[in-house]
Amino acid sequence: MSASRPPGLKDPLVRFLVTGVLLYVSWRLLYDLVIHPWGVLDRAVIDNLMLLSGGILEALGFTLLPEPSMDTNRYLGVQGGSMLWIGDPCNGVSVFAVYIIFLLAYPGRWNLKLLFIIGGVLLIHLLNALRIVALCYIVTVDYELLNFNHDYTFYVIVYGVVFLLWYVWVTRFASRAMNTART
Repeated sequence: MSASRPPGLKDPLVRFLVTGVLLYVSWRLLYDLVIHPWGVLDRAVIDNLMLLSGGILEALGFTLLPEPSMDTNRYLGVQGGSMLWIGDPCNGVSVFAVYIIFLLAYPGRWNLKLLFIIGGVLLIHLLNALRIVALCYIVTVDYELLNFNHDYTFYVIVYGVVFLLWYVWVTRFASRAMNTART
């Protein structure tokens, strides 16, 4: 006698939703109780964002402001502008998690899924670095534009790219895997 799934989990939509919710709740608990208090992941991502964004700004000809002595490596700015503080909520880790959870919950071949996860996380990280570059430039033009662009413009851009990646996964990769599984 083989073990069978509960009747509701045979429906792919229900299975996707249940898996997604369970993965998300697990992630939030793990992040809030272990990963964030530990601080190593957030710090590493912010350090890399600082390095990448600072490098892009310098390549574009900007002179970086010296870092203040307090809370080192979380401030970035260019001559003529103000310093920006990059906090844990702005480092993109939560966007990585949501992106990965969707892919893990959605059907598809695991080798393609792994490649798509790595490529997507790298793209999201690069977009976040470009967001920081743009915000550093925006504060040199008009500091009043910072909050709107930080709170709205870049969320739309970053999540738009995440949705586009999900769309590509669902229409190009997951559908092929589901079709080959049926044949």
